[in-house]
Amino acid sequence: MGLAEVPKRMQRKVLKGKIALVAGATRGAGRGIAIALGEAGATVYCTGRSSRKRTRGRAPTPGRRETIEETAELVTAAGGRGIAVRVDHTKPADVKKLVAGIKRRHKGLDILVNDVWGGDALTEFGKTFWTVNLDKGLRMLKQAIHSHIITSHYAVPLMLGRGRGIIFENCFRLSLGGPGLGSASVSEFF
Repeated sequence: MGLAEVPKRMQRKVLKGKIALVAGATRGAGRGIAIALGEAGATVYCTGRSSRKRTRGRAPTPGRRETIEETAELVTAAGGRGIAVRVDHTKPADVKKLVAGIKRRHKGLDILVNDVWGGDALTEFGKTFWTVNLDKGLRMLKQAIHSHIITSHYAVPLMLGRGRGIIFENCFRLSLGGPGLGSASVSEFF
């Protein structure tokens, strides 16, 4: 019997008892994935920099009001348990502290979703990659790629010994611009 044939009431809680970490759960795909995991019954750690408990008086993403607390509330409303934790995933110490807390409370992790982006303010749409600001481009890589590597480095050991687990990577698409140059997907494997 395929999942589509399983009655909805049975589908909803297939992740009950599972622990998930959605890095970059504030908005967009990360928020949607976190809510879907909650709907399936998971406990979901919703992490990111945008929090009601702002630091230094300004939002990490100017002009955006979404917060990790809102996402955690939506996860709980969907039927799971949402837990908001403010984390800068480009800072190893922040991620190490988060993972230590998950280990202390749950002894392990079943699902890791790397969806950190934070590059909106750095993106120069309509330009070819060789004409954009190099410093902004390197900062974007740190936020969108390094953060995934750092998070995986600390979180994956929690997944070992659980019998099964899964890592989802949601990376950006880099357009090279110009006729005939096409595009390339960026992801890391280690």
